[in-house]
Amino acid sequence: MRHGNKLNHLGRTAPHRKAMLANMASSLILHKRITTTLAKAKALRLYAEPLITKSKNDSTHSRRTVFSYLKQAEAVKELFGPVAAKIADRPGGYLRILKLMNRQGDNAEMAIIELVDFNEAMLSMKAAKSTAKKTRRGRTKKEDTVTTETTPSAE
Repeated sequence: MRHGNKLNHLGRTAPHRKAMLANMASSLILHKRITTTLAKAKALRLYAEPLITKSKNDSTHSRRTVFSYLKQAEAVKELFGPVAAKIADRPGGYLRILKLMNRQGDNAEMAIIELVDFNEAMLSMKAAKSTAKKTRRGRTKKEDTVTTETTPSAE
């Protein structure tokens, strides 16, 4: 039984899995987006989100804790610099997983995992969408109702 076991072993030994997730998390932080299999992306999200949360508190202890997971000084510097500045007001959900087509060779499910606040295309679409407000039921705007009520009827 696997009650309460969230860890996906990914068919690897514990040291191999730990090293792989550390390298993937460092690449994700440095490049803001990586392409991998869906299972690895989901395992990486469980690994990286607590590290990103730790970066909100820029203290020596937090930096050392994150460095013990990532093992790359450049990734730690990037995480506590621009990444922490962009995610400062976000309460969680720092990563987005987008499914892709299956891989050609072995038909594995592929996915893109990315930092949410660093996807410029989606941020610009969100800004454009928020400027055009619509009502849910399609009622007319206030100006239209005022003009129709003030016109005299033909009776």
